[in-house]
Amino acid sequence: MMMKNEEQRARTTARRRPFGGLWAILYKESIIMFRDRTTLFFMAFPPMILLIAFGYALNFDVRNISMVVFDQDRSRESRELIQQFVNTQNFKIRREVTSVADIETEMRRGHAYAGLQIPPDYSRRIRGGKPASVQVVIDGSSSSTAMQALNTAIAVAFRKSATTLLAGTSLRDLPFEVRPRVLYNPDMLSPNFYVPGVIGIALHIATVFATAMSIVRERERGTIEQLMVSPMSRWGLMLGKLLPYMGVILAMSGVFFLIMRWVFLIPIHGNILWLVVGAVLYAFALLSLGLLISTKAETQMAALQMTMTTMLPSVFFSGFIFPLETMPKIFQYISAILPATYFIDLIRGVVLRGAFLGDIWRDFASLALIGGLLITLCAARFKKRVV
Repeated sequence: MMMKNEEQRARTTARRRPFGGLWAILYKESIIMFRDRTTLFFMAFPPMILLIAFGYALNFDVRNISMVVFDQDRSRESRELIQQFVNTQNFKIRREVTSVADIETEMRRGHAYAGLQIPPDYSRRIRGGKPASVQVVIDGSSSSTAMQALNTAIAVAFRKSATTLLAGTSLRDLPFEVRPRVLYNPDMLSPNFYVPGVIGIALHIATVFATAMSIVRERERGTIEQLMVSPMSRWGLMLGKLLPYMGVILAMSGVFFLIMRWVFLIPIHGNILWLVVGAVLYAFALLSLGLLISTKAETQMAALQMTMTTMLPSVFFSGFIFPLETMPKIFQYISAILPATYFIDLIRGVVLRGAFLGDIWRDFASLALIGGLLITLCAARFKKRVV
């Protein structure tokens, strides 16, 4: 009976003060957070390692593909052809072999990804003005390497054919050429594209993990009953548990941006203010997601498992690695409810394209909407337990 009266008084006080108890729970959670060094370690260290490791590892700029050569002609023309392959900087001659079987053996052992076979009549046919052919064998087990090798081989063959045809005419250069102009990432470096996305995934790990443990920790330590009878509102409790981690996450975001700029040497073409605002909205949405998990999970292990479950869709369906336009519709619908989708698009727009506010306002609005819905759902789920 006494417990019921205390809960009733707590409900009445909370209705009068919608953010009642905010500063008290904020102070309490800040002390707990800084004393819990294990949580701080797992908030900061794994995302930092992820950023540095993925920043260097996710590089699809294929260069120096190992190639073996079977030159049966051994002429000046055959050596010029081999040099043209090397000059593309996409191939590196590993060794010369003496048979077609040796090419297949080297590729089967993983020592080479391409093989060039030049027939014995290559130079004779070239000098006689007859069509000459060479064979390029490509290892298709690695699709990105195989595609780069195939495109380069076709380009070398086209250039060789064109210059041979021009040699018999009065023209000094090709009659038609394409002059490409690459905007925003002129060198087409993979880290410039992937590192901003890695920042989004790294922040996802840190933020959701941090708050996913907060209410579960109260439940396991037996202090949840004190919160139930305290005169604080559910909004005060939710925000009080969220805001301390917000400061830590924003500090981590600043460190990540510095690593991106000075370690990976990726220039920031846009206004850094938009990065800060985007980080605030993104952190708020993810911290709210962590709180939602915390209201559902009964143990810290369950909270950790649910946190890992939310990370996988953010990696595969947010546009971090695979373009959204190439995904089936069902996965595009899933990506539309992921905060990482909008933050990764926002940070790439600001960093790479120098986007203005008018270009990225939809990402801001989407992050704010998702964060607002999640924190409201958290408060609603905790309504029967606190107020």
